[in-house]
Amino acid sequence: MTLTKDRLVETIRQRTQFSSQEAKKLVELMLETMKNKLEQSEEVKISGFGKWTVKSKQSRPGRNPHTGERIEISARRVVTFHPSEKLRDAVKNADLDDSKLTIVGPGMEDDDEDI
Repeated sequence: MTLTKDRLVETIRQRTQFSSQEAKKLVELMLETMKNKLEQSEEVKISGFGKWTVKSKQSRPGRNPHTGERIEISARRVVTFHPSEKLRDAVKNADLDDSKLTIVGPGMEDDDEDI
């Protein structure tokens, strides 16, 4: 199941004494702050979770996979995420229960249904 902004708001509401509106404002403020810092090319680091950074990529030659035509891929900035060691270990050691797996293949849409 995908964690959406609405589900995050609901989780905060359930675990705190915040109203739905307060929880939504909190999530929006946190995400807006992170976005603003990344727009300014600053790192966003959440201890025990991970770090987002902005990297600049140079323009480079490429190829259109459908036509084989050579194209120039323009220079751009991208956001990268590096998980903390704690998060990496938690994911690595998570119990893989087949009932929690979502199978998505070619031609299948990810509609958040667990198989």
